[in-house]
Amino acid sequence: WLVRQDIVVGDNVAEANEKALDLLNKGVDSLGFYLKKVHINVDTLAALLKDIELTAVELNFNCCITRAADLLSAFSAYVKKVGADPNKCHGSVSYDPFKKQLVRGVSNPDWVKMTLPVMDAARELPAFRVLNVNAVNLSDAGAFITQELGYALAWGAELLDKLTDAGYKPEEIASRIKFNFGIGSNYFMELAKFRAARWLWAEIIGAYGDQYKGDAAKIHMHAVTSTWNKTIYDAHVNLLRTQTEAMSATLGGVDSLTVQPFDVTYQESDNFSERIARNQQLLLKEESHFDKVIDPAAGSYYIEHLTNALAEQAWKLFLAVEEEGGFAAAVEAGSVQKAVNASNAKRHAAVAARKEIFLGTNQFPNFTETAAQKVAEVEVGGHSCGCGAPSIEALNFDRGASEFEALRLATERSGKEVKVFMLTIGNLAMRLARSQFSSNFFACAGYKVLDNLGFATVQEGVDAGLAAGASIIVLCSSDDEYAEFAPEAYKYLAGRAEFVVAGAPACADDLKAVGIENFINVKSNVLETLRQFNQKLGIN
Repeated sequence: WLVRQDIVVGDNVAEANEKALDLLNKGVDSLGFYLKKVHINVDTLAALLKDIELTAVELNFNCCITRAADLLSAFSAYVKKVGADPNKCHGSVSYDPFKKQLVRGVSNPDWVKMTLPVMDAARELPAFRVLNVNAVNLSDAGAFITQELGYALAWGAELLDKLTDAGYKPEEIASRIKFNFGIGSNYFMELAKFRAARWLWAEIIGAYGDQYKGDAAKIHMHAVTSTWNKTIYDAHVNLLRTQTEAMSATLGGVDSLTVQPFDVTYQESDNFSERIARNQQLLLKEESHFDKVIDPAAGSYYIEHLTNALAEQAWKLFLAVEEEGGFAAAVEAGSVQKAVNASNAKRHAAVAARKEIFLGTNQFPNFTETAAQKVAEVEVGGHSCGCGAPSIEALNFDRGASEFEALRLATERSGKEVKVFMLTIGNLAMRLARSQFSSNFFACAGYKVLDNLGFATVQEGVDAGLAAGASIIVLCSSDDEYAEFAPEAYKYLAGRAEFVVAGAPACADDLKAVGIENFINVKSNVLETLRQFNQKLGIN
């Protein structure tokens, strides 16, 4: 596979060229250029690609879809100018006719008409892929794996269907399509996804006739580590996430891979984070030899079973979209966006209840970490809107950790030091277990946790908590002992701090009868519970 790294090209094109040349000397063999507010012409490309051997590296360009045809024409002219062989110039232009609908919620019924000039402009660049199935947007929006794959297949089939009607041959269209998938943390499922994609796309291409069952049926896949599961807090955990994701993609057989830097959620990545991201791939190649085996997962019963099961579910979704009239009709109706956003909401609910774990965010947070100084605002998604007024539902790019991050940042920015005091008493094993659970629970909101080894009496514990300036006192003991300790502690505290019982004791109804309202346990909705405490404490 090709190791890809992307460069944002701003006003200083020469600076972008200098960075590109540096990357090529550090193991990168696929470059991505994001052209922002750059005047696209031959001279600009000449400055950007100075001293780069066009046939020795994959070149990928990302620009506004309305400029894609102009970019292809300018690049084709530049190839002729330098005398390079256009048949050996490999790369892509990220032309995505459904970006308006999916990302911005803007209708685009004339997408076929807009696509034809792009296809025509690409004719002099036989090895360039200009029709992008950006399923990574679905992944970044929280889609389930079966949705990402099923919709991607329907997306590709739509391009084939409508452009053959426009006069292009199936093999010409297929050779122009590039699938850009996201990669999540579900290691084996993601691996199976890429294997299933290869199989199912061959089935779709093969339906056009026996002559399309060879090389023409091969899928071209690029993969990008997803942003949905990346975090601001404990951001170095993102390195663990992207490493397993890179393994899933490379073992699954992708053609090229972008590993996003670990700090992508809160800042423009620096040289250090980009270097680490790049080296994550190089380690898989140079030290783990992942590039030396074809389909290493073949023959594994577990992965073969997952591949078959995933393919079956994705194919059902593909057929459902076809029944709806095809992918274009589905995105114009907003049904794709609604389905993915519903999945996003389900996953957020799972994160809130800790059914989906984000290490360092909703489970085992770093108690002393602060992030307000490195984040101006909590970014939601990172996909800007524009180019027309929204008229249909767009994808929701709220990351999985975004609500917990907003909660904790609110605590930081309030300027209040909320202290949570563990009143540990009674059974040694239970009080330690529950104090640890409660400490992790409340630290997710950025509260300062004060843990203790144990107190001889309830009164001693309450007095110590109040003396420490605690806003919340958590009683940590065994279920049997709560019947005695909880009413005594609640009565003695007399509203001088919020009182919480750690657990779900059988005597909970009796405790509620005396006025105790707050209980935390493994069935608690962590996010909603902490939001309620923030509200009680005047933190917005």
